Amino acid sequence: MRARRKLPDVPVPDDPWNEIVPGLWMGGHEFRGDSGQTEFAVVHDEFDLVLTLLRLPGHGPDPGVEHHVWPVPDGPLDGTQLTGVMRLGQAACDALDEGRRVLVRCFHGYNRSGLVVAHALIRAGRAPDDVIRLIRARRSPWALHNELFVDYLRTGLPTARLLEELAE
Repeated sequence: MRARRKLPDVPVPDDPWNEIVPGLWMGGHEFRGDSGQTEFAVVHDEFDLVLTLLRLPGHGPDPGVEHHVWPVPDGPLDGTQLTGVMRLGQAACDALDEGRRVLVRCFHGYNRSGLVVAHALIRAGRAPDDVIRLIRARRSPWALHNELFVDYLRTGLPTARLLEELAE
């Protein structure tokens, strides 16, 4: 797998979160508000399940909202990190099957959250390249700009996890 290439400054998203498919949302911890200034995206009780890949204090969700945190870097992932991403993807699928509203979030809501959302949609039977296009269309053209994550998705996270563990 290729290492991620350096990119110019990534723009702050226009929205705190966007719905990718019915009930499945992708977002971050900051966004550009109506004034054009960066604002914090704070989750209250808009979702039934929040899956967080980068936790920042004060960003919610409210008490009583199911919340899973699995810190993941926006770079190469080891087998344990990939396993966590797969578990979060499964949790998203299970919640959607139950008719629950799910938010997957990271810092900008582009790469790490995109990896989990994409994995969930691929598990549900969608083709990786179709999922990547859908996420970019619904969230931002900057979504999944981490080429390594795109490689993981095209390879399949279970296979990528095995390859990473063999390399260790």
